[in-house]
Amino acid sequence: MYEAKSKEIVLRKVREALAKSAPFLPPTPDFSTSVYGPLLEDLSVLFAETFIRNSGTFVYCENEEDFFDQLFEFKKERGIDNLYVWEPALKKILHASGINFNGTEDDFISNAQASLTTCEALVARTGSILVSSANASGRRLSVYPAMHLVVAKLSQLVPDIKQALQFVQGKYGNRLPSMLSLVSGPSRTADIEKTLVMGAHGPKELILFLVDDHTD
Repeated sequence: MYEAKSKEIVLRKVREALAKSAPFLPPTPDFSTSVYGPLLEDLSVLFAETFIRNSGTFVYCENEEDFFDQLFEFKKERGIDNLYVWEPALKKILHASGINFNGTEDDFISNAQASLTTCEALVARTGSILVSSANASGRRLSVYPAMHLVVAKLSQLVPDIKQALQFVQGKYGNRLPSMLSLVSGPSRTADIEKTLVMGAHGPKELILFLVDDHTD
């Protein structure tokens, strides 16, 4: 008798629910709009703050000559004897400025103390560097050495990842690089006992030299 009454109560509730009008459905979201709010800070300031918060080392350079001076001092202070540079354009300007580097792959595995590469773009909102395999540095120079040095220009700064990928698409068209990677600070992991370890899967340090190429 009790079970029959319980069943009737359940069925009555179901019938009442079906008799009600359909619940209000929210409008379909506009997927063409950004999920982020507007950026209120200058892009360069936002990038620098976020990049440093991600444990990156940020070096502002007023111009290309200032970059040479800052790089020379950085190498001297950090005792970098083996700076690997494989991009022809970078090798040319470093050679002209008198900065020593290793432009070959000789003893790379055993002596890869530091590397210097360019990048595709800088993402202000996440403080990330977009690198690819399209240049002569390939994949290894941004991953294997303990220190990854990057030189970029202020004109490469974009607000979000979307604009960075659009830039790459416009640059390479249908011949996209086989590897695109967003680097947000040094390599880190906390997989083992939740202890943060730097450099477990890549460089322990990420250093960015940002050259101001904007003219007044």
